[in-house]
Amino acid sequence: MPGARTGAATGRPMQLAEVAARTELPLRTIRQYEDRGLVGPSAASPGGFPLYTDDDVARLMVIRRMQPLGFGLDETRELLLAMDRLAADLPDTDDALDPAEREELVARVHRYEQAAAARVAELRLELARAEEFATSLRSRLTA
Repeated sequence: MPGARTGAATGRPMQLAEVAARTELPLRTIRQYEDRGLVGPSAASPGGFPLYTDDDVARLMVIRRMQPLGFGLDETRELLLAMDRLAADLPDTDDALDPAEREELVARVHRYEQAAAARVAELRLELARAEEFATSLRSRLTA
């Protein structure tokens, strides 16, 4: 899947340590994502070191943002694959998606968007309750 992305990479290539700093993900976590086929370096240095692009960083940020919403790695893989297939769609060419497949992929991404929005709403409610609790404790300490 890492090689399935299309489009020109922007910016200068980065080494893994810089990618880890930009995404705030541990090196080990990024390597685990690579091992599971979720992301991978788009290039290599002349010395053979993996190099990452802004597109790779964006992909890692999708993964990072899905986790607190309760999405597992299989769900993440499914969404990334759908997004990759849609990004590779070239209408009016031999690489165009079949209309039914495109419709199914768009529906899949839409389902993830709806699930994410629902989970965000749940988290907002949980946060409001936690803030209310913290405020009640604070008021008891100052009374």
